[in-house]
Amino acid sequence: MRIGFDAKRLYNNFTGLGYHSRTTIDILTAEFPNNEYWLYTPKVRLNGATLPYIGKKGCHTVTPKGVMRGSAWRTYGLVNQMKKDSIDVFHGLSNEMPVGLFHSGIASVVTIHDVAFKTFPDMYHWHDRKIYDMKWQYACNHADHIICISECTKKDVLEFYNVPEHKVEVIYQPVNPIYYQKPMERADLPPYLLYVGSVNSRKNLLGVVKAMELMPKDLQLPLVVVGGGGSYKQKVKQYIAEKGMESRVMWPDMMDADGLKRLYTNAEMLVYPSFYEGFGLPVVEAQLCGCPVVTSNVSSLPEGGGPFSLQADPNSPEDICEKMTRLLTDTELRQKTIEGGRQYASETFDPRKLARQLMGVYEKLKN
Repeated sequence: MRIGFDAKRLYNNFTGLGYHSRTTIDILTAEFPNNEYWLYTPKVRLNGATLPYIGKKGCHTVTPKGVMRGSAWRTYGLVNQMKKDSIDVFHGLSNEMPVGLFHSGIASVVTIHDVAFKTFPDMYHWHDRKIYDMKWQYACNHADHIICISECTKKDVLEFYNVPEHKVEVIYQPVNPIYYQKPMERADLPPYLLYVGSVNSRKNLLGVVKAMELMPKDLQLPLVVVGGGGSYKQKVKQYIAEKGMESRVMWPDMMDADGLKRLYTNAEMLVYPSFYEGFGLPVVEAQLCGCPVVTSNVSSLPEGGGPFSLQADPNSPEDICEKMTRLLTDTELRQKTIEGGRQYASETFDPRKLARQLMGVYEKLKN
């Protein structure tokens, strides 16, 4: 089968959407090496994350060759290119579909990650919200099938875009294969808490800091924050400075998956009380590394964390603090969350299972 993908984010995005695109191609090529995977992108940004996909066995990277370039090619020129390449099924990996695909004879599926611009509109400029809404609506209306990365996202898609439920399916987001490899040994390091993710108001780092203020003195561990941010990050840093907590929060540079896996492995816990997530990838990564998790009791996070994560009200620093304290003081609970969390994540987000689910969608659409 010849399967085409919108690979713009694979080659040019190095946060959530790019991660999802790369891991999707990883699990499909590993489980189904005999198919052909066509990666369509308006441009290629080469670095350590993207270089493995150039010349990867079974993969063909396609960029525009004619007059039409950039987003115009991706939106309006892609269908003709896919016809030339005899594509059987096209997968829009990041919420969007090219114009004209519906009448092309090429079967199509789109993955919708979240609708954060609707649930957290204050984080987006009104113009961006309008554009995103139009793109999401067009994709949901014209794709033959819709994949949502969580039950939470499926619920939101059904609520906001009025599509028939039989057209929508949940297939969880795959995780970097490195997290399924042999676990690392814990190093003899001073204990620390961990936060991983973009530093914005939706992800609630300020709630973590406020919970840290409430911790008993003998449990006041430092927090390591891995993630970029803008004005909200500066707001959090200002709060930390006002409270005299600078020595308790560390901001290392961004790192590769191997370095992040090492951080998860040695942390006392991941603290991730986000207000809204389409999936909540750090929760799953942490559990696969044997790192206990305190997360939120809202949106998709109970799905990602499962029954072995501790789930707090993200609006309550007191509740977050209580869950953190329990993990640091209850040895039996801590061991249960480590063992149960790893098993839950390994079984629920097994990459071979997710690859087979994706291929099942492609085969059904092709036939």
